[in-house]
Amino acid sequence: MGEKRASEDGDRRIGRRALIVGGAAAAAGTAVLARDELARLWWRIPGVEKPRKQGAVDYAGARWVAASDTNWRRADRPDDYGIDMVIVHVTQGSFDSAVKAFQDPGHKASTHYIVGQDGRITQMIRELDVAYHAGNRDYNERSIGIEHEGFVDRPEDFTDEMYESSARLTARICARYDIPVDREHIIGHIEVPGTDHTDPGPHWDWNRYLKLIRRARTSRT
Repeated sequence: MGEKRASEDGDRRIGRRALIVGGAAAAAGTAVLARDELARLWWRIPGVEKPRKQGAVDYAGARWVAASDTNWRRADRPDDYGIDMVIVHVTQGSFDSAVKAFQDPGHKASTHYIVGQDGRITQMIRELDVAYHAGNRDYNERSIGIEHEGFVDRPEDFTDEMYESSARLTARICARYDIPVDREHIIGHIEVPGTDHTDPGPHWDWNRYLKLIRRARTSRT
């Protein structure tokens, strides 16, 4: 009887110890979740803005040219809106005309990046902010928009330099936000619900583009 009682007392001590340890672990887990939630919410407090460096780019190969403030919305992605998509656009004009349009406060639209036929990249909106590029609020909030210099009915506008440069950019975006390299997550503007746009058009080589993105991502890894 004495041995049984001693064993039961031991079991109770172990049980209490496990409860204490488990409770401490749960409390620590709760504290981590609370801290993460505060990290997402603190910048929304009136008068508080997340620190930003003027002229900073998210892609090392890009040149910064700021879009008009009316063509995008300040955010803190991916904490407030998860990023799971890249949307491909075509400018229907020259590189310079696209930059000028996105700097125009009356244009009411812009993408994060513009890629030229010579492969140069200009970033006009930070990836953490929401660009007005898709014509669909939900898609704007969850995507990165990339314009490409040219016209949808001129296949010669989609140069080797453009494909390769854009693929490296998209590969980096996909790696940063863990976006799968497939046609469900890398789409054309025409595939956005509710849009009346046709870009990037029938001459955009999706098989080639995805192959280049996968190669760029693998080589970087």
